[in-house]
Amino acid sequence: MTDLSEKTVLITGAGGGFGLQMTRQFRDAGCKLILTDVNDRALRGSLKDAGDALLASVAADLASEEGCGVIAGTCTAKGITPDLLVNNAGIGFAGRLDHVPRERWETLMQLNLLAPMRLCNLFLPGMIGRGSGHIVNISSLAGWVGSQGMTSYCASKFGLRGFGESLSADLEGTGVKVTNVYPCFSRTPILDSAQYGYAERRGVPEHLISEPADVVARILKGVRQDKLHVFPDKHARRIHYLKRFMPWVIPMLNRRVQGESIETGKEAR
Repeated sequence: MTDLSEKTVLITGAGGGFGLQMTRQFRDAGCKLILTDVNDRALRGSLKDAGDALLASVAADLASEEGCGVIAGTCTAKGITPDLLVNNAGIGFAGRLDHVPRERWETLMQLNLLAPMRLCNLFLPGMIGRGSGHIVNISSLAGWVGSQGMTSYCASKFGLRGFGESLSADLEGTGVKVTNVYPCFSRTPILDSAQYGYAERRGVPEHLISEPADVVARILKGVRQDKLHVFPDKHARRIHYLKRFMPWVIPMLNRRVQGESIETGKEAR
């Protein structure tokens, strides 16, 4: 079991929908916080919520190796090795691969997959040397199920799932734990992400959308229990079950969701 009280937590993407809730809920659990996002404006809300729990804030672009180095350098200057590293920063968009500008999907891969790997590479030696630590990777149900229009996003989240599973095996006996998280759609800014190649914008059906506060509460519960895999909403749990035991159902569900997303987009106009 992982006791969160007085732990130092580094949260990437701290200004987003999950990041705001993580700031609040880790603060309420008695943690000290290091918050980072792409710029100071993105961090504004989280900095206010962090209050006295804030140890440091860092504006850095994690889609670059230099941005990851800035965060590590800030921690080193303060003599801090985080107890928990929460790899939450990420972006998404929809569209067939050849419709998406190459620089967009390359940036997505850098941020969603390579940034967590780079940060782990920077912080793991200190965690292992101390004999304790916890890596939390915010993957997605898109890390289990490939979906139309989400080629690069699914590639990054499948990769993050595999990275976390393998890392957990590598770290056995070191005192460092890994938790991978697989939410379905949640009410965060990523729902408004860019779309490419569609004649009309597509939306997410309301019944598939979870609330970030509920998702983050389940994340903290999973971390406390040292779970490797956390499915934090009912849709993620159900679809994962179907993927494992009734995979032939998944294409039918995908077609149904695609149809609902087109209708939702029309209703939103």
